[in-house]
Amino acid sequence: MFEDISWVGVLVAGIVSTGSGALWFGPKTFFPVWWRLIGHPPGTPANPGGDLSMVVVFGSTIAAQFVQALTMSVVINLAINAGFTASFGIVDGALLGLVVGGGIAAASSLSHRLFGGHGFAVWAIEVGNDVLNLVLMGAILGYFQGA
Repeated sequence: MFEDISWVGVLVAGIVSTGSGALWFGPKTFFPVWWRLIGHPPGTPANPGGDLSMVVVFGSTIAAQFVQALTMSVVINLAINAGFTASFGIVDGALLGLVVGGGIAAASSLSHRLFGGHGFAVWAIEVGNDVLNLVLMGAILGYFQGA
């Protein structure tokens, strides 16, 4: 299973998704809205990690992106080895990322946001980035691992 993984593809996908997340939750994009929607008034110093240091927060987030990229690589290899398609490329990877993002990431996180009292808007912002990252990862890995 791991012998068919493109480690370069995993590295590139992890870096791209980390950059995408930084842009998505940047100070000029969704972070201010998300911060307010989770209950922090405007002007409150941003410390999403609470008691955790920001090194731990960012380090864990970056590590998680690489775990997701590795997992997407395994899923793509399973799809390729199962013979779902004669060839596998960028579009196939992106579509698989969309299915995994929408069907697993988005669906599984909905109850967390709703039961946590954060509502649909917080969920949409957070899961929008998750789905985008999985689509990007899928496209990148489809390119590197495609048959």
